[in-house]
Order: sequence, then structure tokens, then C-alpha cells
Amino acid sequence: MLTKSPAPTNLLDRLTEGGLAWGEGTYARLAAPIGAATLALYILLTAVMAWFIPDANWDMLPYLAIAEEGSYRDVQALHDYAYGMVRGGVSAGDYKALIDDGGGFRSHMAGNAADFHSLLGMYRIKFLYAEILSTMSSVMSPVEAMRAVSVLSVLVFGAIALLWLRSEGALALAPVVGAVLMMAEFGDAARAATPDLLCSALFLGGLFTYVRGREVATAILLFLAFMARPDNIVFLTVFAVLLVAFRQKAWGALAGFAASLVAYFAISHWTQHPGWWPHLWFSSIEQHYNMNGFDPPFSAVAYLRAFAVSMVRAVSLNSWVGTSVLALAGCYAASRAGFKLDRRAGILFAALVLGVLAKFTVFPIHDTRIYFPNLIPPFLLLAGPFMALWASIKGHRAAVLDVVPVDKS
Repeated sequence: MLTKSPAPTNLLDRLTEGGLAWGEGTYARLAAPIGAATLALYILLTAVMAWFIPDANWDMLPYLAIAEEGSYRDVQALHDYAYGMVRGGVSAGDYKALIDDGGGFRSHMAGNAADFHSLLGMYRIKFLYAEILSTMSSVMSPVEAMRAVSVLSVLVFGAIALLWLRSEGALALAPVVGAVLMMAEFGDAARAATPDLLCSALFLGGLFTYVRGREVATAILLFLAFMARPDNIVFLTVFAVLLVAFRQKAWGALAGFAASLVAYFAISHWTQHPGWWPHLWFSSIEQHYNMNGFDPPFSAVAYLRAFAVSMVRAVSLNSWVGTSVLALAGCYAASRAGFKLDRRAGILFAALVLGVLAKFTVFPIHDTRIYFPNLIPPFLLLAGPFMALWASIKGHRAAVLDVVPVDKS
């Protein structure tokens, strides 16, 4: 039972209570602009970090290589180009870490152009990212182009998140979204030279236009998100199945799925992708040095071992499991309070959560960046119900409080 605190009896208590009341009243009046400014500042700081303190990861090398394959037909020349560009774009210490791991995988790839080239099929499939890097490299260094893509992706992602909150009248909750972004390792994704955040920005745009009923934009943006990271076909499949099963009219999302499904098979063939099982073996079971002709027989034992190891690592080292559980808890709390998502948003929420589970089942890998596109939209979907819940609580605060009179005897 809630009770009203007794009146303060000394000056310090009165000043403290007055200050808290003033702060609460001020924030209540200015919650939307304060929230928007807070999230915008976090997004800008993340963009600055992405440019000035980027993460030098090994995947930079194959991504730079696939971006300029057309210009370097010789395997050794392409290898020299990729390593040379990275050497000139990162610190000496970072470069040494990329080429020397004491005789392991990185050391081997630094000295063997043929084996390095055999890995490119697993990266070529990120077609859109490669094309953007190739185009931007004509006006800036390739490493700077990677950073620029990351910075632009951060800014676009932040702008769409703010627009989404504004459309729901929920800018007051922007700091909460910022906190969820931190928990979901947004900063790490921004600093990495990978297509993950580019995909996330396009994906978020596609979901926002779906919620707003903009079917053409939904189809285009979801397809572009797929082209940045084709593993998004897993979510699109789940989403399409739910839309059809619940007879929800959303031809934009279904068109995006259909186009992506056709493109998936075409791109997989054109890019000489090694296939699901060889790729999974390389990523989650054992790094194979040469992927040309590598086609190990499927092993249920090896798959289950990879699944178990990745799940343990995900729970103990990463945040995507906890973030997903928090979104489910928020949905449950809002629903129990009588503020449910509407049908269109509810189907999307279910697809996002099931999409994470499906993606991990299809390709068990523990890194949060793989699932990041699905982690933030559920909280944006819940912004409207939670604002309605907040308004309801404020409107009934006087009735909820049970005032206990002070006993003067």
C-alpha cells in the first residue's frame, strides 16, 4: 500500500523535498525535449567514437578485398592490396594484431594469398556493403570509407529511432531507448568495420515504414537490409509466415520477402558462397584455412555441440539474450496493465523475437552484432503502450494513493 510521507520538519528536509519536487515538475514539463536531446547526444557521441576510435577487426581485410576484386584479378595482387590498405589505415599495433597471432589463423592468412582468397565467398554475399565501399573508395581511402559508412549508419539509425518515438508521442522515453542501445552493444557495432549497422539502419527504416503503413518504402528498405546482410532472410521468412497466418495485409513486407528470397539464391550462386554447413563449420566449429571445395558431411553431434557452446557464450559473454528477455518482459507488463500492442505491431513484435531464435537455431553464433537488427525495434514498438500506461498512472495517482492520517494523540 502506498502512503504519503510525513511533512518535513527541518530546513534541510524541506529544501531537499522542494528541490526534488522542482526537478520532477521541470522534467515532467520538458520530458520530450530533454529525452530527444539526451538520445541525440548519445547518437552523436557514438558517431564520433566510430570515426575517431574505430575497432580494427580482421574482417576488414576480406571486406576490402571483395570491394576491389574487379580491379585486382590476380589473387596475390588482391591480397597485397587489402593488407596494404589496412596497414596504411590503422595503427602499427592494431595491424600487428591482425597479421600475427603466433602462427595461427591470422598469421597464416597474412602469408597465403590463395587461402585468403578462398574465404571471400563468405563475404562476397554481403553485396550491398561491398558495392558501397567500392564506390566510396574513389573519393577517400578504403579504410576511411568503412568508417564513413559506420558513421552514416549510426546517424541514420538514431534519426529513425527519434522519428519513431516522436510518431508515438514517446520522446520522453528516449533516454530509456538510449540505455537499451548501450546494453545491446550499439557502440561496439558502430566501431566495427562490418555491414551490421548499415543493415540495422535500413532494417529499422523498413520496420518503421511498415508500422506507418508505407508499403512501397517497406519493400525497398527491407530488401536493401537483406542485401547488406542476407542472413536477414531468416527474419523475413518468419515475418512473412506470420503475416499470412494471421491474414494481415502488408504487401510491402511480403514483396520485400519475395524479392529477397529470389535474390538469396541468385547471390549465393554468383558469389560462390560455400553453403550453409561449410560456413557454419568455419564460424562455429573450426576455422578451415582453405574453403575451396570444403564440404564436410553434416554431423548432428557437431551441430549440437556448436549450438551448446554458442549458447553458453551468448549467455555469459554477450547481451542479446538478456535484451530479448527484457523486451518480452516489457510486452508482458504492458499487456497485463491493459495496454496491448495493436494487431499489426503485435505480429511484428512476435516476428522480431522469433526471428532471433530462428537465426540462432539456423546458424548458432554467439555475437550480439548478428542479432542487433532485431533487438531495438521491440522497445520502440512498446513505447506507445508504455506512454499510455504512464498517462493512466498520472491520471489516477490521487485514487491510488492511500493517505494515512498522522496520529496526533
